[in-house]
Amino acid sequence: MAKPSFSVCDFGVTKYGEQAKKFTLKGAGGVVLEVSDYGGKVVRLFTPDRKGKLKDVVVGFDSPAGWDSGDPYWGCIIGRYGNRIAKGAFKIGAKKIKLPALNNAPGGIGCNLHGGQRGWDAYVWQAQPFVKGDSVGIVFTHVSPDGDEGFPGRVEAKVTYTLTAQNVWRVDYEATTDKITPINMTQHVYFNFKGEAGGTIEDHILKIAAKSFTPTDKGQIPTGEIRAVKGTPFDFTRGMRIGEMINAPSEDLAIGRGYDHNWVLDKGQMATGRKPRQMIFAAKLTCPLNGRTVEVYTTEPCLQVYTSNWSDYNQTAKGGEHLSFRCGVALETQHAPDSPNHPEWPTTFVKPGEVYKSSTEFRFGTDC
Repeated sequence: MAKPSFSVCDFGVTKYGEQAKKFTLKGAGGVVLEVSDYGGKVVRLFTPDRKGKLKDVVVGFDSPAGWDSGDPYWGCIIGRYGNRIAKGAFKIGAKKIKLPALNNAPGGIGCNLHGGQRGWDAYVWQAQPFVKGDSVGIVFTHVSPDGDEGFPGRVEAKVTYTLTAQNVWRVDYEATTDKITPINMTQHVYFNFKGEAGGTIEDHILKIAAKSFTPTDKGQIPTGEIRAVKGTPFDFTRGMRIGEMINAPSEDLAIGRGYDHNWVLDKGQMATGRKPRQMIFAAKLTCPLNGRTVEVYTTEPCLQVYTSNWSDYNQTAKGGEHLSFRCGVALETQHAPDSPNHPEWPTTFVKPGEVYKSSTEFRFGTDC
């Protein structure tokens, strides 16, 4: 077993004029993770196949310019609020909070997506790499001021990436605030176990530990219904090839050109009514071609699955390759979209004196 280690180099300057760095974390188990302090972006992630061959299995870019010239969310830390908030508005008590930027408009219906025009993904965070025992990692910290993108409260956020000797990439989120505010953080990494230039992920097999999901309106905002997946294209309870039902006649699929939906995890707080005390199994992704797998465990109640249905072929990714339709799949552990407007669902509001905490593990392996 190799010794865990890290190295650092310059990564380039963002469109906001901030100098970014890239950190290479080499795990004792063989997995290698390249990340930037620019929004915690995952640049490369090398995992072994069933023959032990390492390959980069995430979609990303060679410099900040790649993110700055197109869809900015590939492999980033998402905050202050991951996913959509309907019409960019919600209430805290009797007070209506109106967020100024409606930066996403599916079906021509505006919403606030992933924290607004400049979410936490678009800042260079403070970063401190570490080696502890047989693990290697990095601690990211960021301060979001009161009124940032319209959200109330000064928030101090910390996100820790840890790569273990068992080839587990663990993400721990923490945050505190001086005013009540919604917080819903996640990691937006896109996997393609055939490699970034491997084409579509429709041949990957996905299993989700969820018997229900939240259908949406034409603006991709949850209607409030929690619907059973049985008998629908959303039934991944036994495992199913992503492409098997992705083009099935379905209004829910047509809205997002494929999967871009929230599943309610069977053992999560939203389904059981109680907060899980430990990690729960959320999903497993497998590539039959080479045997690469990842199992996702989380303390969160939901999982958003997005199959990169709006990828732009004109955007150049690493090594000169082009992004393509459904070239990656994101498995985003989080609370349900638009939760601030659904008081009947587990809350995302954090009060002064409380500590927001969330953890997710990506456990890499093979099918043999």
